[in-house]
Amino acid sequence: MKPPNLNLSISPKDTIIAKKAITYLKRHPQNLPSLSPHFTPQAATHLLLTSQNNKPLILNFLAWANSKPHPFFTPHCQTLTLHILTRFHLFKTAQTLALNLITSSNHSPSVLFNLLKQTYHSCNSSSAVFDLLIKSYSQINLIDNAIHTLHLANRHGFSPGVLSYNSILHSILRNGNGNGAHRLSIQHANRVFNDMIRNNLSPNIYTYNVMIRGMVSAGNLDSGLCLIREMETKGCLPNVVTYNTMITAYCKENKLEEAFGLLKIMAKNRVEPNLISYNAVINGLCNLGRMNETMEVIEEMNLNGLSPDCITYNTLVNGFCKDGNFHQALVLLNEMAGKGLSPNVVTYTTLINGMCKVKNLSRAMELLDHMRVRGLSPNERTFTTLVDGFCKQGLMDEAYKVLSEMIDCGFSPSVVTYNAIVNGFCCLGRAEEAVEVLKGMVDKGLFPDVVSYSTVISLFCRNGELGKAFKMKVEMIEKGILPDAVTYSSLIQGLCLQRKLSEAFDLFREMLGRDLSPDEVTYTSLMNGYCVEGELSKALDLHDEMMQKGFLPDVVTYSVLINGLNKKARTREAKKLLLKLFYDESVPNDVTYDTLIENCSDNEFKSVVGLVKGFCMKGLMEEADRVFETMHQRNFKPDGAVYNLMIHGHCRRGNACKAYNMYTEMVRCGFVSHMVTVISLIKALSKDGMNDELSSVMQNILSSCMLNDAELPKALVEINFKEGNMDAVLTMLTEMANDGLLPDGGNYSCASASA
Repeated sequence: MKPPNLNLSISPKDTIIAKKAITYLKRHPQNLPSLSPHFTPQAATHLLLTSQNNKPLILNFLAWANSKPHPFFTPHCQTLTLHILTRFHLFKTAQTLALNLITSSNHSPSVLFNLLKQTYHSCNSSSAVFDLLIKSYSQINLIDNAIHTLHLANRHGFSPGVLSYNSILHSILRNGNGNGAHRLSIQHANRVFNDMIRNNLSPNIYTYNVMIRGMVSAGNLDSGLCLIREMETKGCLPNVVTYNTMITAYCKENKLEEAFGLLKIMAKNRVEPNLISYNAVINGLCNLGRMNETMEVIEEMNLNGLSPDCITYNTLVNGFCKDGNFHQALVLLNEMAGKGLSPNVVTYTTLINGMCKVKNLSRAMELLDHMRVRGLSPNERTFTTLVDGFCKQGLMDEAYKVLSEMIDCGFSPSVVTYNAIVNGFCCLGRAEEAVEVLKGMVDKGLFPDVVSYSTVISLFCRNGELGKAFKMKVEMIEKGILPDAVTYSSLIQGLCLQRKLSEAFDLFREMLGRDLSPDEVTYTSLMNGYCVEGELSKALDLHDEMMQKGFLPDVVTYSVLINGLNKKARTREAKKLLLKLFYDESVPNDVTYDTLIENCSDNEFKSVVGLVKGFCMKGLMEEADRVFETMHQRNFKPDGAVYNLMIHGHCRRGNACKAYNMYTEMVRCGFVSHMVTVISLIKALSKDGMNDELSSVMQNILSSCMLNDAELPKALVEINFKEGNMDAVLTMLTEMANDGLLPDGGNYSCASASA
């Protein structure tokens, strides 16, 4: 666009009309519209220059100029106004004007810079006006324009300040999304940061916080930590925002020890953690299932004068629900109300989701009614959670009722909602109806995604309808949806079931060629196929490949291999494989569990738990005891899941005394027993006539329940127990646990063990 004419000679007529405008602005603003047709840019310039020290008049003039598009309010006049507003420190008003100037004039950064430069001395301005322009460019992501203006200002001696660099850095790092974009944005930000140092500007706390946030967003936590050390050496001390950025990043990466280490450094440096600090750590603990430790963090919060807020409680409720401890989640719900905090739709949706996952839909619907009584309306996620819950139990009529209510409440079901319905029909084996739902999604303007197609493909494969499965694979690719690892795993499993191993292996190689990582299920399907065909060497080769790629075989994988070896009468190898569960082949034959656990890294701890689980499932409790004892010796502290498995295993083998001793040890360590475990223990103690121990277990269970809703059921349990009616006791305890009225020790597969 052609640069504006800056040769503005002011005529006597312009001077007169400018004076009249000043009078109107001071005393008769209602008369200004009559002046507008005659008011020229020259008159506006004269008004601004002669009244530049009169803040109220300048603001009134700006309101008049902005009331509608006025020809007199040219870019030249706007830059004059920017100088004046900046000198008055009216930065918010000035930035609004700068943004309007940038977006409406289409002038290049060079033109706007020259306008500001040529009007600079007339208004006794400062370099802050260039900071303002640079910040405005940065705010609307015109980063190149911001940097160009920065260089122009430096070249002409106006020396933009730290504010300019900070706004550019913030804009660069804010817009870096995705791994590649993150990498480029970090490089770009580093160049700007180094340019700032070269211009003898010292980064401030905001500069470092922006840079650290950018580094950790790109997954480069070490660089973030290096910046903290650098700022400390330069006398710019980290604040709570700095530490919170790093703590949150460490927690997201499941590096809790590093997060706790930073909390200690904060205390040492007398920087007080705030709610954000503690909530980040609590969220990290919840994600790892370390729920006992969350209570310790809450205690520390209270000692520091901080009280949990809604975010804290929602995080804890979600953590306990994921852990299967609905009793504690409901205790927290009551505690929130007692502390004057209102549970919100997130709180209730989390609880409803938890109940749906354990198939307690009646309790989920009760919670829905409860939230409505509190005046809370369910949102899209609440409805989708319920639809999914009913679908997973095959209750399609109820699912459609919830779907209808969702629509009546003004929510449009999403692809996720319809995927739940597709999955429901597939679980029931009703492929035609699942396909109809896919077609209906398209009619409603929704596009099925990879989950939609993969779910139906999986059903076709289970039904042996491979032709339909591969046809759907072609269809999804034609629609621009690429199959994922789940799609390929389903197809490979289907081919293996039909003993088409050559085609399955070809598909496996195609999957690898597309950079899709097979999982344990994929490998196990192929191994099972080879074992069925008697090709054990190929199955064992796949086992080796699986281990080399860092996948830990589970009990199912080893069961497949062990069964295959047994069928070939290779029983010695089968037994060796069972006892070596998760060993590397390089380990000598006389290896002990001591060696296994000694060489375990933290993320391999689940292998040891899997080993205990495998032995308990097989009834090999002597072996399970050996592993359990070695865990203690090597300071691998068993968690609640291990205790529950061991108690359940000993009960199944009829060793009630050992099961009871392990139960008391578990309670002493602060772990909560799963109701499946409790019921097994009660049955075993009752059968062996261990009445004192049985009374102790019952007393412990009932005293652990603190909810008011549980008082009546507790009384009924006590009555039936005193009368020796153990069947009624077990039934009521199960119902109470399902409704969240009793503590329940979380998610581990005792159910599979009892199978």
